[in-house]
Amino acid sequence: MKDSAQRPQRVAPVPEDVDVIETNEWLEALVGVARVAGKSRVRFLLQRLAEQASRLGVKTASSAYSLYQNTIALEHQPIYPGDLVMEERITSIIRWNALAMVAKANKAYGELGGHIASYASAAEIFEVGFNHFFRADSEQGRGDLVYFQAHSAPGVYARAFLEGRLQESHLERYRQEVQGGGLCSYPHPWLMPDFWQFPTGSMGIGPINAIYQARFLRYLQHRGIAETEGRHVWGVFGDGEMDEPESIAALSLAARESLDNVTFVINCNLQRLDGPVRGNGQIVQELESLFSGAGWNVIKVLWGSGWDELFARDEGQALLRHFAQMVDGQYQTLGANDGAYNQAHFFDQDPQLQALVAHLSPEQIDALRRGGHDFRKLHAAFDAARRHEGRPTVVLAKTKKGFGMGQIGESRNTSHQQKKLDVEVLKAFRDRFALPLDDEAVEHMRFYRPSDDSPELRYLQRQRQALGGYLPKRNTQAASIPVPSLASYGSFALTSEDREISTTMAVVRLFTNLIKDKQLGPRIVPIVADEARTFGMANLFRQIGIYSAVGQLYEPEDAGALLYYKESTDGQLLEEGITEAGAVSSWIAAATSYSVNGEPMLPFYIYYSMFGFQRIGDLIWAAADQRARGFLIGATSGRTTLAGEGLQHQDGSSQLMAATVPNCRAYDPAFASEAAVIIDHGSRRMLEQQQDEFYYLTVTNENYVQSSLEPDQYEDVIRGMRLYCRQGEKPSAVRLLGCGAILREVIAAARLLEEEWQVSSEVWSVTSFSELAREAREVQRQQLFGGDVEQQSHLHRCLPGSTPIVAASDYVRGYVQLVAPYLQAPYIALGTDGFGRSDTRSALRSFFEVDRFHIVLAALAMVDPQAHARARVQYGVDATSPAPWNC
Repeated sequence: MKDSAQRPQRVAPVPEDVDVIETNEWLEALVGVARVAGKSRVRFLLQRLAEQASRLGVKTASSAYSLYQNTIALEHQPIYPGDLVMEERITSIIRWNALAMVAKANKAYGELGGHIASYASAAEIFEVGFNHFFRADSEQGRGDLVYFQAHSAPGVYARAFLEGRLQESHLERYRQEVQGGGLCSYPHPWLMPDFWQFPTGSMGIGPINAIYQARFLRYLQHRGIAETEGRHVWGVFGDGEMDEPESIAALSLAARESLDNVTFVINCNLQRLDGPVRGNGQIVQELESLFSGAGWNVIKVLWGSGWDELFARDEGQALLRHFAQMVDGQYQTLGANDGAYNQAHFFDQDPQLQALVAHLSPEQIDALRRGGHDFRKLHAAFDAARRHEGRPTVVLAKTKKGFGMGQIGESRNTSHQQKKLDVEVLKAFRDRFALPLDDEAVEHMRFYRPSDDSPELRYLQRQRQALGGYLPKRNTQAASIPVPSLASYGSFALTSEDREISTTMAVVRLFTNLIKDKQLGPRIVPIVADEARTFGMANLFRQIGIYSAVGQLYEPEDAGALLYYKESTDGQLLEEGITEAGAVSSWIAAATSYSVNGEPMLPFYIYYSMFGFQRIGDLIWAAADQRARGFLIGATSGRTTLAGEGLQHQDGSSQLMAATVPNCRAYDPAFASEAAVIIDHGSRRMLEQQQDEFYYLTVTNENYVQSSLEPDQYEDVIRGMRLYCRQGEKPSAVRLLGCGAILREVIAAARLLEEEWQVSSEVWSVTSFSELAREAREVQRQQLFGGDVEQQSHLHRCLPGSTPIVAASDYVRGYVQLVAPYLQAPYIALGTDGFGRSDTRSALRSFFEVDRFHIVLAALAMVDPQAHARARVQYGVDATSPAPWNC
């Protein structure tokens, strides 16, 4: 190890002390104040001194982080309430079973993957939580919510095996799910709906969801819907995961809203997947700066109990000086080697350090643990976090990745990829943790579970019973909530009025009317990132209020206006600010409340459609995994409808993206009447029938006269398409399909075909190409693989035979092409491929070749080539210009 003076410094150089005596007097005075009046008095004096220095024009340069030591001093550490020997033994058994599960699966099937090292580093963190803090739902009420570090899933499975919740046959089928009875790779509620509660497999998703979940608990409490006082949200995450933008996106929200009901435990094993998180820095200190700067209470757990005696004798603070200067890459190197190496390359580098450990053997030095592997230190931190009031808390627990895996895995750059272990390594692991396994059991990686009446399992079960039961555990259903009749809140949309209105405004009016229903109304959760006024939601400000944990501490500048900006503690509207990730996290919390809280809610998150699936698609995918129920409203949608906003605002892809999410029902209604039927249907599916699906509607800001809808057409709307009209008296020569913003261009094209070219046509309003394709795909599967060969899809019933079809939408061609493989007829797809741009709607639709004239040309190309040639001249279409997707 290089001399510390040659290593990168983590702290600014200290100026030379020009008056040592005066300095010591100040320091001794501070110690005296702390001894007599306590730490709060010290903090007060330091604050006043900083204020005075500022008035004198002196800028203080206080560190953004504390010394590299445990936050909780030994004298303030509570007595450990559990049986340390027993908990060490249980943890060792779980370690073995987790290791055996992954290694055994990869010995048999090398391609399955899996992770050993992450849980090995976090085992004590989890066990302290499981044995003393993580409360389950019980007859006394709802318990805590835990977001588990995804890569540690094998350890959670191994514990559930000891609890009797999983059988050996489950562990034998780790990552082998296709035939049933297997265990999924990471926490996935969709795949294990009775077990996992929150999906955390995509790193960054868990932290932001945990914070908004904690805030939603307060929302329910303040609105009088659920009693959530005392429930706590725990999130166990990795230090490398904190590099994800979503991981830190909501830290300030948690502090701003005083969410002392959320605690993050960051497993600081100093390693990401390929190497150090901060090889040339210190991730613990960086995270402390980040969290404390955001307003969190920070508790560091860096050194185990074995270090206490060394710190007590280190009067010159030599340890802290060296710790402050050492970078994580060097910590990792020391962690990967034994006590003799650590003595030679760390302690022997400084006479003061050498003297501190002169009485220790290399084996004793090797036994000095990091704080994240010490039950006492972790319990003290968890306990302090649970009791802390007014601010969220983060526990930074320093660990070793691959702890216990010996020379091939402990603090090694390759430890994350370590999935196969040879017999000698397995035997060394057994011996280190004193496991009662003979050589044959080790060689065959047999799982070990003591008898039900063993001291270990009696202790484990007793601890969980005291905390209400088992975790993780997911509740699958809640009470059914009746939805009022569509006529009672949506009659305005079902019948055409002469007044022009946009479908965005119609949808807002629909859920605004639902809010007025006495039973369902309180369970509607309107959510907007920003621009509520853009979406016509300003009337909700006064009607239901904007949720604020502290109410409204100011008089709004528009207090005299009818629709003034009103915040209140029982406000119903969630206006999240400019954070789509935060808004959809709130939506996820509301959309899964039926499971998490036993209280069904119906959230409507309305946003610019471009900033949904494209921007936060991973969060929406996690919502699908979590079996969310609610509405996503992609407003001002389409590539040609949001005329002046240009490339980064115009959405031409979200419907295609939505089609890839299995339990997302995506619709692009052209009329308010269609939107009303879809919202009514979706509400009943989710609230009355309790189906685990959610709905995506794209609506526009274009005002036009809406179309009426008869009851006998409702089912067709839900299934994906309805006959809008037939144009002309002759049998239809062509079928025209349109949706959303472009349906009106399709209708106009049908008139042109009949009036100018004497071509009769059918016009079909397609509310969902993705729903049509899903059903047709299932029918095809039945026919191909021995199912009901007589079954017919809605698509086939509507579009039989070989009559040519032209389909157009405000989305990329791939969207309307979803149905093409299931049709016999010639099929032309028109769409808005390419980058968006600013112009008028008519100019944009002409540019993207989805206006009425291009639709006419496409139809004539299939039914009358000669007329097609004349129409090109008449409409001035120039095919020599570059295609829109090449511009």
